[in-house]
Amino acid sequence: MSGGNPILFELEKNLYPTVYTLWSYPDLLPAFTTWPLVLDKLVGGADLMLPGVVVPPTGLPEVQQGDLCAIALVGNRAPVAIGVAAMSTAQMLASGLKGKGFSVLHTYQDHLWKSGDKSSPPAIAPLAVNPTDSNEEKVDLSLQGNLSCLTLEGEEENRKVHHPEASEDTSSGAQSQDCVDGKPLQEQMDELLHQCFLHALKSRVKKADLPLLTSTLLGSHMFSCCPKGQQLDIKKSSYKKLSKFLQHMQQEQIVQIKELSKGVESIVAVDWRHPRITSFVIPEPSLTSQTVQEGSREQPYHPPDIKSLYCVPANMTQLFQESGHKKGNALEGSEVRRIIIDYAKKNNLVDADNRNLVKLDPILCDCILEKNEQHVVMKLPWDCLLTRCLQNMQPAYQVTFPGQEPILKKGKLCPIDITLAQKACNKKVTVVRNLETYGLDPCSVAAALQLRCQASTIVSPAPGAKDSLQVQIQGNQIHHLGQLLLEEYRLPGKYIQGLEKAPKPGKK
Repeated sequence: MSGGNPILFELEKNLYPTVYTLWSYPDLLPAFTTWPLVLDKLVGGADLMLPGVVVPPTGLPEVQQGDLCAIALVGNRAPVAIGVAAMSTAQMLASGLKGKGFSVLHTYQDHLWKSGDKSSPPAIAPLAVNPTDSNEEKVDLSLQGNLSCLTLEGEEENRKVHHPEASEDTSSGAQSQDCVDGKPLQEQMDELLHQCFLHALKSRVKKADLPLLTSTLLGSHMFSCCPKGQQLDIKKSSYKKLSKFLQHMQQEQIVQIKELSKGVESIVAVDWRHPRITSFVIPEPSLTSQTVQEGSREQPYHPPDIKSLYCVPANMTQLFQESGHKKGNALEGSEVRRIIIDYAKKNNLVDADNRNLVKLDPILCDCILEKNEQHVVMKLPWDCLLTRCLQNMQPAYQVTFPGQEPILKKGKLCPIDITLAQKACNKKVTVVRNLETYGLDPCSVAAALQLRCQASTIVSPAPGAKDSLQVQIQGNQIHHLGQLLLEEYRLPGKYIQGLEKAPKPGKK
């Protein structure tokens, strides 16, 4: 304790810093970021899953399995939890950010925090400098060395609280992070950038895709061409910006770039006969990366099987009781039609002169006729009779996820709803709701969109909907969202509304 606040706690003969300590030294540990809504789950005892981790533009911190890490919230570097990495950064990326990321040891608002002054996290702005700056690395490594000494006697070598490979010589540690396998990291990132660019043009971008927004090239094509276990980060390359890199590619006459609308650049032409494209060999996925991915990833998402159903209302029980169904029973449309047809035939209601017509007995009249139609409408065509019966029944639907029992829900099935909203300064945001109905985690979708679109995302409670979240993405990202839902998640288009609002080529 210090000043009435716990600063260290012991667990299995190791000492760990509390959030009070990390608020004074926010760079003491490698920090990962998550959404504010996730905090309640962490406080409740949950571990941090990788779909809830927000990937910053500078990439994820480099950690090894078992490293102690800080967990902060979007927009504030003040840590709100500490945990042990369940896998290395390379394994996290290879898994597609799926599975458990961190075993949480302590959080803001837990009993340990309550033993102190119960203060709230301070507001610490995100770093404006490049986190690979050598000076910052030296400070981080020196702090790491101090923290590694905070173990009980005889246990100094049991567990390092930060990178286990960090040496006491901070200068050599910093140098090792600037150079891997004798090659500068910036040079490696340049090579990866060129590889992903050529890979995307050779195997993914088609002539029919042109004109293609440069942001779409990066988010939907280049990122997906990045080898497993590696992370494409343009800011760590010598180009720093996508626009500067594409200018160089235009100078080499590989692509032609135009500003089709103010401030928005698009690729309008590609020379697929260019020697750099024709000579490029698409790399085979490595066996090691495949093994890591298969061993660490969760089961991939499979869309549910959805059936529209019709529940028997009180005023139609007599019609269905002969077939053994009671009020509230849910039936498929084909089953309803069969029951109505059998009822009509069994009670001799098919018109003898015109077999396309059905005579209405008192039970059918009570089920489908309006008051002003009573004693007026005596017969109806088969299609009209069946349609009216279905319309007068209560809607329901059944959702079945692979390997799970079917779930019956009353009411109409709400599609995934995509809308565009206008925020301050005329900025557009894309909002998507009703993801949970289809078994999609809003935090996972937000993380996937952030990588694809390279735009900020927010997960918040959906207005007017109980226990439902909405995802908000900066800009008109309906095109990316459509690709994610239709191509990657393989959801049928009939369950998605709002895709027609996607920006036309050349428009923002």
